[in-house]
Amino acid sequence: MGRPTSSDSDVAESPTTESPSPPMRVGLGQFMNPTPEKLRFCRQLGVTDVLLNMYQYSPDYPHLPDDETPPLGDDGEWSEAELVALRERVEAEGLTLNAIENVPVSFYDKLMLGLPGKEEQLASMKRTVRNMGRAGIPTFGYHWMPSGVWRNTTVPVRGGATATGFDLAAVDDELTHDREYSEAELWENYEYFVRELVPVAEEAGVRLCLHPNDPPVESLGGVPQLFRSFEAFERAMNVVDSPNHGLEFCLGCWSEMGEDVIEVIRQFGERDKLFYVHFRDVEGSVPSFNETFLDEGNYDSVAVLRALLDVGFDGLVIPDHVPHVEGDTDWEHRGRAHAVGYLNGMLAVLDSERSGKE
Repeated sequence: MGRPTSSDSDVAESPTTESPSPPMRVGLGQFMNPTPEKLRFCRQLGVTDVLLNMYQYSPDYPHLPDDETPPLGDDGEWSEAELVALRERVEAEGLTLNAIENVPVSFYDKLMLGLPGKEEQLASMKRTVRNMGRAGIPTFGYHWMPSGVWRNTTVPVRGGATATGFDLAAVDDELTHDREYSEAELWENYEYFVRELVPVAEEAGVRLCLHPNDPPVESLGGVPQLFRSFEAFERAMNVVDSPNHGLEFCLGCWSEMGEDVIEVIRQFGERDKLFYVHFRDVEGSVPSFNETFLDEGNYDSVAVLRALLDVGFDGLVIPDHVPHVEGDTDWEHRGRAHAVGYLNGMLAVLDSERSGKE
């Protein structure tokens, strides 16, 4: 399948009966520590599903908010007991822990870069995925970004709200790791990782979801950014053909790429490869862009939701990065409330349209 264009049309037991999938729904996440206050806020917005993001995991991460104490261990893997306790914290507030997104980079940096110690890290990752299955957490989002997410600008958007951005021209040539790496090396390491981990995920009943590189440029800090195009995701999904391996579909990153997001949804959605959606947008595309409100970005948000419905997507849609509005917290709870309301309003209209046609 080629690049889409606008013209191209020890293991958890499986349940004995299959429940119908819930419809596409709006959730919240992008925080690590499920405090009662954050979870109550989610419920107050009508959210039923929560996604926890462990990207900013190190306690010495810059600007880590006071309430974002890492809720899991940092010794290279997570146990079944601590994952169960985390899920139960979420459920105690009447919510579902739908997914965990990311482990600390230190859990698998040697795997990504092919360094000594990668086999030990792989064994730990396998145990973590098995433990997620046993703990009843069905989805694990991961990335292949040894150098992390890059942002180097902050810009004013509507009404003086602020949003982050990226400008490739402002990036220096300093290496982020010991040397410069090649794409061939990063692909070899990735394919080894996927071939080893996907069978474990299948046995454990866990879905693995691949996030794009952000920003989706060729290289940063001497490290190739593999997942920056449709073709790269085609290759990744073809390494192991599995119903347990799909996309953590970050609309913002695909918008940064300049891809036709509607056609990407059709191509991967019709193959059931869209596992959950980061719903955000940007203005511009690589080499320079900035994030913005959902009603001011590159794509038509209503058309995107309609395309997701058309391909039968029945997963979780969550606001990702949002602008920082007046009186906001570090988590941008006000910006996220705006995004949740905007998404739910669009979904209600689309649901009404479809009900009228039946």
